[in-house]
Amino acid sequence: MTESLALGGWALALGAAVAALFARRALTRRTAIVARACHELRGPITAARLGLALGERPGALSPQRLRALDLELGRAALAIDDLADVRARRRPSGACGDVDLRGLLLDSVEAWRCFAEVHGCTLELRWTGVGVCVRGDRLRLAQAFGNLLANAIVHGGGSVEVWLSGSVSDAAVQVEFRDDGPGLPAPVVELARRGRRSRGPHGHGLAVAAAVAAVHGGRLGTAPSVRGARLVLELPVAAGVRRRLDGS
Repeated sequence: MTESLALGGWALALGAAVAALFARRALTRRTAIVARACHELRGPITAARLGLALGERPGALSPQRLRALDLELGRAALAIDDLADVRARRRPSGACGDVDLRGLLLDSVEAWRCFAEVHGCTLELRWTGVGVCVRGDRLRLAQAFGNLLANAIVHGGGSVEVWLSGSVSDAAVQVEFRDDGPGLPAPVVELARRGRRSRGPHGHGLAVAAAVAAVHGGRLGTAPSVRGARLVLELPVAAGVRRRLDGS
C-alpha cells in the first residue's frame, strides 16, 4: 500500500513537472509573439510620426508621402490584428493578391525616408532589367521591407541602397538592401533564429523579414559585399503577371 502511494506520488509529481514545462514553453512562445507584435507596432508608428512631423515643411506631404505613411499605418493595424489572433488562438490573418514590387518598394522607401534623414542617412531605390509581380500579402511584404530598411538605416552607416532586380526568364525576383556599415555580426540565419526567441524590444527585424519570405515561398539571405551588409530577399514570380519594371 505504501509503495503504491509512493509510486502514485511520483507519478503526480512527474505529471505536474511535465505540465509546468509545457506551460512555461507556451508562455515563452506567447511572450515572444507579443514582443514581436509590439516591435511591429513601434516601427511603423515611428516612421509615420516622423513623416507627419517633417511634413510641416512646404510641399512635404505629397500624395506619394501620404500613401507611404498610410502603408505604415496599415502595418501597425496588422500588428494589432496579430495580437488579437494570438489571444483567440487563430492563425495569423492576411490577404493574398498580385503585388507590384516596384510600387510597394517606392512606398516603403518613401515612408522611411524621414527616419533615415533623422539618422543622417540617405535612401535610394534602384531597379535593373525586367521585374515582376509576386503573389502574396502586400502588408506582410511591407513588414519585411520596413524591417530591412530600418535595420540598414540604424546599423548601416550613411547611405542605404535598395535594388530590385529580375528577368522575364527568372522564376524569382530579388530585392537587395545594401549599406556601408560594419556588416552583420553573425550569419543571417543565426540572427533570425535569435530574433524569433527574443522577448525584448530588439532583434526582431530579421526574424520578421525571414518569416515573411518563407510564407511567400522565398528566403532571406546575404550576398558578397566589399563593404557593409548586403541582404537579399528572394521571392518567387507570380505566374502570368510578369512585366517590365519601367512600366512598358
